[in-house]
Amino acid sequence: MNAPLHEKRREPRRPAEGAVQIRFSNPQPEQIQGKLIDISASGFRMAHGYISLEAGRFVEFTHGEAAGKARVAWNRILKDRVETGFYILNAPNNSPT
Repeated sequence: MNAPLHEKRREPRRPAEGAVQIRFSNPQPEQIQGKLIDISASGFRMAHGYISLEAGRFVEFTHGEAAGKARVAWNRILKDRVETGFYILNAPNNSPT
C-alpha cells in the first residue's frame, strides 16, 4: 500500500490565500489569474480556470508571498476549476535539473 500523500512530500505545505498571476508565452504572451491554495519552501498550488496549462511549462509568477520563475509540476482538472502545482526554480536550495 502506498504511503499517504503528505508523507511523500519533502517539505511541509501551509494554507495560503490571495491572488496569483502566472505569465508565459504560448507562443503569444499569456496571463492567468488565480487563487493561491497553499505554499511550501519550494512550491505552491493555485486554483484557476485555464485547462491548457501543461506540466513542464516554465512560467513567471507573482503572489502575495513570493515572485519569480517556476515550472508546472502537475495539473488536476476538477468539475469547477483547475488546480496546478508549481516548483519554484529560484527558491533557496532549489536548482532545476
